[in-house]
Amino acid sequence: MNEDHQDQARQTGPPSCYRHPGAPTAIRCTRCERPICPECMISASVGFQCPECVRSGSGTGHAPTANQPRTVAGGVLAKGDPQLFTKLLIGINIALFVVKLVVGVRFTSDFVLVGQWPGHVPGALGVAEGQWYRLLTSMFLHDGFAHIGFNMLSLWWIGGPLEAALGRARYLALYFVSGLAGSALTYLLAAPDQSSLGASGAIFGLFGATAVLMRRMKYDMRPVIGLLVVNLIFTFAWSGIAWQAHVGGLVAGVLLGIGMVHAPAERRSLVQWGSCALVLAVSVVLVLIRTAQLT
Repeated sequence: MNEDHQDQARQTGPPSCYRHPGAPTAIRCTRCERPICPECMISASVGFQCPECVRSGSGTGHAPTANQPRTVAGGVLAKGDPQLFTKLLIGINIALFVVKLVVGVRFTSDFVLVGQWPGHVPGALGVAEGQWYRLLTSMFLHDGFAHIGFNMLSLWWIGGPLEAALGRARYLALYFVSGLAGSALTYLLAAPDQSSLGASGAIFGLFGATAVLMRRMKYDMRPVIGLLVVNLIFTFAWSGIAWQAHVGGLVAGVLLGIGMVHAPAERRSLVQWGSCALVLAVSVVLVLIRTAQLT
């Protein structure tokens, strides 16, 4: 056999193991498809894998995060404090309340939710004039000690366990989208010059999602239903409470809770984040409708 025929034979023969060049093999790693010899091949759920793929992944052909423990909503269990973001939200609310006490009503007026200030307030603008940030900033402002105390206690009781159950990313999405939905409904239905502030819309969203989660886990629903009923009684019995924020946040929380807890595993991310996007889009539409009415 001449040299050309020898080179052709070598090219058409079985490939060599990528770790042992002198060992021909017909087996390839099911993940990276590199040739591996019997000494290097490691059994997986399907076929064999090379040592590098096993070290970098789960050893079963899945991504490295496949075997990480997850919440009931599919979120990766957070390392460290499972209630970290709840504590951060409480801290932000308290910090801004302290700023309000120091600076005074001027600070609240700049960030409270209001559609249009009365005509006798020169230079004051509202959401209708383009200050859409008020829909968000008003969620972190409170009127007095009783107001912030009740809201922060509710956030601690409901938010902490829910954060641990959903995972941090989904929990934050639930909190902010529910709060914005409550702000949007308040802006739509309240009088243009009626100011509104507080974390109640977001907290009622947590109530709604907690009810959905407890039903999904087949827990006793009576405690959360009783607490929700008491809060709704206060909402409509006391004057000066923006019931629109409570109702808007509650409805959004229920819808988001259904999307997050009951999403099918094969389309979990699509359904969960799609639910958030849908509720947020509806809130934006409500804001646009109200702005058109006022301008």
